[in-house]
Amino acid sequence: MWTNWARTASCTPTRVVHPASTDEIAAAVVSAGRVRARGSGHSFNDIAVAPEVALDLDRWTGIVRADTETGLVTVRSGTPLHAFNADLHRLGLAMPNLGDIDAQTVAGAVSTSTHGTGAKLGVLATAIESLELVLADGSVVTCSRTERPDLFNAARVGLGALGVISTLTLRCVPSFVLQASEAPGRLDAVLEQFDDLCAVEDHVEFHWFTHSDRVILKRNNRIPEPARPLSKLRQAWEYEVMENAAFGAVCKVAKTFPRYTRKLNEICGSLISERTYSDYSHNVFVTPRRVRFVETEFSIPRETLMDVIAELRAVANKLGDRDALIVPCEVRVAQADDIWLSTANGRDTAYISMHQALGMQYKAFFDAYASIAASVGGRPHWGKMHDLTSAELRPLYPHFDDFLRVRDEVDPGRTFTNAYLDRVLG
Repeated sequence: MWTNWARTASCTPTRVVHPASTDEIAAAVVSAGRVRARGSGHSFNDIAVAPEVALDLDRWTGIVRADTETGLVTVRSGTPLHAFNADLHRLGLAMPNLGDIDAQTVAGAVSTSTHGTGAKLGVLATAIESLELVLADGSVVTCSRTERPDLFNAARVGLGALGVISTLTLRCVPSFVLQASEAPGRLDAVLEQFDDLCAVEDHVEFHWFTHSDRVILKRNNRIPEPARPLSKLRQAWEYEVMENAAFGAVCKVAKTFPRYTRKLNEICGSLISERTYSDYSHNVFVTPRRVRFVETEFSIPRETLMDVIAELRAVANKLGDRDALIVPCEVRVAQADDIWLSTANGRDTAYISMHQALGMQYKAFFDAYASIAASVGGRPHWGKMHDLTSAELRPLYPHFDDFLRVRDEVDPGRTFTNAYLDRVLG
């Protein structure tokens, strides 16, 4: 049986195939009735569920070619982000932006509109220059802005609904060092300066301890200086001991004694200390996550952020102890783009992620957040928990029907569908 990282989705495929070439991917697709490429299983919903044939691309990894002059890098789709980042670094290159988790495959991350933070930077899929896909009939096609542009516009964030991505060509940048500044703050003060921070910082985000007014403000900026990372001892203490082992223990207490969740949330927020260091970008963007959690996230128009946070504060104050969230909420931003199903399509975007420790109550808060997000045209992250259907999603995406048209052209028999795609695409 296959289970995703958050243990919110599972299935027992009739067959699991581990292709090691494009030809083997094509053969598996042609011989299957229904097939899904399941990536690393780091989506929080059932998007990767493969009830019939599952393609595990763990043998289809690594960089195919790289041009260090142009920054164009072609990588196999099953490559985990952490391996890709390390390979790029050895070449003197880096992704222009990253999220804070690197467990996903490259194809899985772009296909669900995964993002980092930065008002002048787009979702990860905006780095794609071209794609090679295996279609339902076994044909192998390439697409770019100039070659099959409609397929390109759809497939950059394609949800795995159009075919199996075999390789991606990404426009990378020279390796860069980030100056990281992390400090405790108060929610109202951070909100008051947030727009100004977004305008001047390369990457800015904050983590809000939802049942208090305490936040961690994170600012990362490119610097032309050598890396000065935290010592190995301090990294082990802060990341492994405090942020994982100790926080995991706090979550267990909250799970056992829910009436203390609010107080524990506030105590955790009060214990945050300032941290400043510099390191290569992939070492700064990514944070080790050992404590399992469930997550929902909506992208909202940037200008609605303050109103949405105000409503979430009201929810946090109103819900009972059993529905309190022990894990902080995360707020990030992204620049508008032109990708049809990107969560930042056509608008500068703020992202609010709500988390809860695995095994604790989350539905009341998540449902309230979904309702608030819906009132401002919020779009759910394609790989995180949400209940929206195609009828509700269609008005949120100007090119939704264009995506469906391309899907009808390349997969009329729905070779790549599953229950999740049936719900969100119809």
